Amino acid sequence: MNNFLKRMNYYYDKVLDEIDAGVHVVDEGGNTVIYNRKMAEIEGMAKAEVLYKNLHDVFSFEHNEESRLLEAVEKGIKIENAKQSYYNNQGLEITTVNHTLPIFFENERIGAMEIARDITRLEKLIRENRQQREETRFTFQSIIGHSPAITEVIEASKRATRTDSSILIIGDTGTGKELFAQSIHNASERAHKPFISQNCAAIPDNLIEGLLFGTKKGAFTGAIERPGLFEEAEGGTLLLDEINSLNIHLQAKLLRVLQEKKVRRVGDTRDRSFNVRIIATINEDPIDAITNGHLRKDLYYRLGVVSLSIPPLKERREDIEELVYHFIHKYNEKFAMGVKDIDSSLLSNLFHYEWPGNVRELEHLIEGAMNLIEYEESITYHHLPFHYRHRLQSQPFLKKEKVFDHPVDSNKQEHIGHTLNDYLTKAERHFIQQALIRNQHHITNTAKELGMSRQNLQYRIKKHRLT
Repeated sequence: MNNFLKRMNYYYDKVLDEIDAGVHVVDEGGNTVIYNRKMAEIEGMAKAEVLYKNLHDVFSFEHNEESRLLEAVEKGIKIENAKQSYYNNQGLEITTVNHTLPIFFENERIGAMEIARDITRLEKLIRENRQQREETRFTFQSIIGHSPAITEVIEASKRATRTDSSILIIGDTGTGKELFAQSIHNASERAHKPFISQNCAAIPDNLIEGLLFGTKKGAFTGAIERPGLFEEAEGGTLLLDEINSLNIHLQAKLLRVLQEKKVRRVGDTRDRSFNVRIIATINEDPIDAITNGHLRKDLYYRLGVVSLSIPPLKERREDIEELVYHFIHKYNEKFAMGVKDIDSSLLSNLFHYEWPGNVRELEHLIEGAMNLIEYEESITYHHLPFHYRHRLQSQPFLKKEKVFDHPVDSNKQEHIGHTLNDYLTKAERHFIQQALIRNQHHITNTAKELGMSRQNLQYRIKKHRLT
């Protein structure tokens, strides 16, 4: 008999853990007695953190809300397809749609059970979209650069603001495609209406259809009545970022929606008309995307009524200096700093770099450098994040910073205008660095050669960032 019970318990545990829904059961005192693997995944906790513990000791709820499980236990009520947000023991927010009901044994209420579907990610995406709608701040004045390559695209984009035609923006990652999309929206007659952006690569296929088109209550387990992005963007602009990441079958549904200008929520039978301008972006050549099966040809023709190609940074190098000083100004304000300049030899190196991450990569480099500045007013090679120092040094055509070769050569014109403190700081740094190289970075031997203590040397190594 004991062996039979063991086998039955094994079957029971195995079935519970394979169910693709969270299962949570509490006794009449609100203590967890059953908690399956899926529920643990949804709530981001180990079973041991929840089993046999009271719900109040593990979870917290906002605005004096009560756990639906405890409501079912205490009031004996059944709650179907209800959304609830709460926090686990680490403060992580969780949102689920639950089917909750009391459990009776011989007419006595002995607990409650809950079957949960996770919609945490979907709720986060919806909040992000609403936040983006409030932060649509970029205009054409926000686009930095006066090179012929970027000026041509700006002029074409301004002309596109006069109509409602679909736009396809083509460009590598980091070139500023969304900046152009927001600028077009804000310069158009739709500027006072919503601008909603959705990255098609950011969400799984099983969520994006409901997010785009909306859902009807009861369409699937946990589905609630919710408008999609087409409805939320009514009268405004919907940006579909990285359209080539969208499932090819979903692209066919999207094409139908664009052609008919009507959207049908998932699980619904009613079509809803919409008035939305579509802007899509793609981070590869559209012809390559079609050839590789990433983009439907008919969808390309529908979206590419107006096509804008954003040049990579390596094709507009004359804009690099202006961008650098723009980002210095931006992070001066953000970090309350007073950086005024960038070393001329470093700037020259930046002109020759290939910039695979484009303008976004340049911005991150300046931000990273300014995080390493203490009191200096100029960004130098030594302020760059380590991986950039290595990457720039590995480029054979780049000049190395002059401080390594002749930091104290009094005949060099580069020292004119520098303060004595700047001059002495460079000299000290170079002197210590050469001693470290000679001693293969052995601290004791280097300190002995320089006639100073290990502590003093380590302080100066840290000061000059020679590690």
